[in-house]
This record gives sequence, structure tokens and C-alpha cells, in this order.
Amino acid sequence: MIPICDVTEQYRTLKGQIDAAVLDVFAHGQYINGPNVQAFERELAAYLGCGYAVGLNSGTDALHLALRALDIGPGDEVITTPFTFVATTEAIGIVGATPVFADIDPQRFTIDPKAIEAAITPRTRAILPVHLYGFPAPMHEILAIAQRYGLAVVEDCAQAIGATIEGRHVGTFGDAAAFSFFPSKNLGAYGDGGALCTSRPDLAERVRALRAHGGRVKYHHEELGVNSRLDEVQAAILRVKLPHLERWIARRRAHAAAYDAALREVVATPVELGGYGHVYHQYTIRTSERDRMQRALGDLGIQTMVYYPIPLHLQRVLGELGLREGAFPHAEFAAREVLSLPMYPELRDEQRLRVVRAVRAQGAFAAV
Repeated sequence: MIPICDVTEQYRTLKGQIDAAVLDVFAHGQYINGPNVQAFERELAAYLGCGYAVGLNSGTDALHLALRALDIGPGDEVITTPFTFVATTEAIGIVGATPVFADIDPQRFTIDPKAIEAAITPRTRAILPVHLYGFPAPMHEILAIAQRYGLAVVEDCAQAIGATIEGRHVGTFGDAAAFSFFPSKNLGAYGDGGALCTSRPDLAERVRALRAHGGRVKYHHEELGVNSRLDEVQAAILRVKLPHLERWIARRRAHAAAYDAALREVVATPVELGGYGHVYHQYTIRTSERDRMQRALGDLGIQTMVYYPIPLHLQRVLGELGLREGAFPHAEFAAREVLSLPMYPELRDEQRLRVVRAVRAQGAFAAV
């Protein structure tokens, strides 16, 4: 089986360093907000080019605490994309706000700025773009809209660490950004983990308090908070991995270029735009024969995934919004056609060639 992602290969490569880092945590015994958490926060902020990074339990918590820190809550609306993982709207719901959807650009899979402007109401407080599959949302256009209407911007960078627009890292454009270190992410921990990044000191300070039960001083609690701290062991692992991230991104991009050259004649391959640095968390094709192709590749021992088969506006959890099929046609169409192929830095060239041959065979069959 060729997996969609294999995290064990990366561990085998870095085993000595990771084992030593973890054992060092066990030896010093500072498991909560220890030296590795503090160091990783500094190193992540330096890598991204932002003022502050705050380690958290997950990317979901990073999203919802960003909204909390911006005082977004009941009665407020947050504009986002219907074509993403549920955590995006989950965070909006946790703070009591209402998600308002804007359809996607069908080529980029990210939110369409023209649709954002049409969705703004007097209750709109923020825009929450998602850099899906590792491709940046059009932040310059989004920021222009936000400034015109006085809206906050929170970037969902869960799939896009290292992605850039004109050399500037995503996560540094908005008021705040959420990153996920779920094991399969481009920078993955060995459990849950996340971070909020911002260049606003007020937001960083507020989130540091919110993650520690709403207090800036131990046993002094100023507001209702949560327990959402990045684990010291996970921080130690992430510190080992972070210096390798750019090399891993380069390897992903090399795989993507080879996929593009071999597949663009038989399926729709991911878009590449000048000035946009795609990091290929997923390599996602489009085909009208998606379900049949996925079954055929599975029979050949090639794992694929559909991210995501049901747009958020059609999910039961958001049924109270009263949205129906046809509301966001580009997102719905993408959900019927997208298929993600095996993509990770350690993917071997011969494995990728097997995937290519299988997709080309099925694509040629579909074209007949």
C-alpha cells in the first residue's frame, strides 16, 4: 500500500534527535510551559516573521482563542469558506458567533474575495480565510476588503505553514493566525498541538491568559478561560523538526512538479500562480470520475483521500443556518470532484511513478 501520508518514515530519519529531545524533557521534569515551549514559540515567530507565537493544544483552539481575544461573540458574524474542515466553523460556534459563507474560487479552492464583499452585513466582525491544501488565500484582496469595512482578519493556516505570498509567510497578514501541528501536517507533532501567531502584543497577551484558565498570574483568574497549552514533549519534537521544514517543503514541491508534468493532460492539477508559494500539504486533483478513480486506485494499493466530501453549509451540525444545496455551487462542485494523492517528503520516486501510472490509466479510461 502506498499511503496518503507516512509519518513513520520521518521519525526513522530523525529518531536519534527526537529520542534525545524527549528523554531530556523526562529528565528535567518541566512538563507544562517548560523551556522547549518557550523556545519553540520564539523560533516559530522568527521563522514566520511575526512578533509572537503562543503554543496551544490544537489549531482549533488557536482559531477560537483568536476570536475570543478579538472579543467576537454572540450576535457577531464571521465570513469564511464552506470548503474546509469543520474546525473552522467549530471555532466560530464555540465563541457564540455565526458563520457566514462566501463561495470559493474554483481554481484556487480558497475563498473568493468578490463573494466576501457580497456577504458583509452590519453584524460582520471578521473574515476567516483558509489557506487550503497549502495554497495561500488571496490575502492582499482580503485585507483591502477588511480595511474598507473595519473588519478583523484571522488566518486559518492549519494546512499551510511555510506557504508564502511574494515571499511573505501566510499567518503574518491578518490580526492573528492559527497553526496546527497535527501529526500529518507539514510540521507535525506526535499528538495534538497548535499555535496562535500575531504581531499584536495585546492579542498575544490575551491568548496567553486565556490558555491558562483566564489568568495572567497563577491563581488569579480574570475571565473565563480554558486549559489549552502546547505540551512540553510535543514542543521538544517540533523544535527538532522546524529546521527541516524548508527542505521538506522543497521535496513536496518537487513531487508536485513531477505529478503536474505527468498528469495535467488527464486530470485537473493544482493551480500555481506567480508570487504564491504552495507548500502542498495535499496534492489535490479534480476529475468528474472521482469516485470510480478512487476505488480503482484503492484496488491497486494506492491510498487517496477526499478533502472534503460535504461542504460545511450542508453539514448537519450547521443545519440551523437553513442553507441548502445550490447555495455555494463552486464549493459543492469541488466536493464532488477533488481527490488527494499520496504526498509527503519521504514519498519515493518509484512510489510516485506507480501513482502516476494508475491515475493516467484511469484518466485515459474516463476520457474515452
